[in-house]
Amino acid sequence: MMKFDHMGIPVSDVARSRDWYVATLGLKVEFEIPQRKSVALQDSAGFTIFLSPSATPVKAEDCAFWFQVDDVDATYAEWSARGVAFSHGPRKSFWGYGAELADPDGYRIRLWDERSMKAR
Repeated sequence: MMKFDHMGIPVSDVARSRDWYVATLGLKVEFEIPQRKSVALQDSAGFTIFLSPSATPVKAEDCAFWFQVDDVDATYAEWSARGVAFSHGPRKSFWGYGAELADPDGYRIRLWDERSMKAR
């Protein structure tokens, strides 16, 4: 068996990115490594994203993350109501049907759900 379950991304400000991923996407802090200025964030399925400081500018446009949600339209409505800014709402895109927002470094965060992806 092989399962992808950890990934590291460089960020310009670890604390700011940690706070954004926790407050906006609902990820949980798994652990922090203060001496490395790194943090591990985990989603509800156990996938972990490591945030670490980058000394060079990040080319955020080269990276996108897809997060599966229960209902992309409902998630978009709920998050918009609490002030989350989206690049675009749910719509048909080259990658399927979903919504998109950006993290503090400009990484593209794409939300989708299985039902809408099949239906649209």
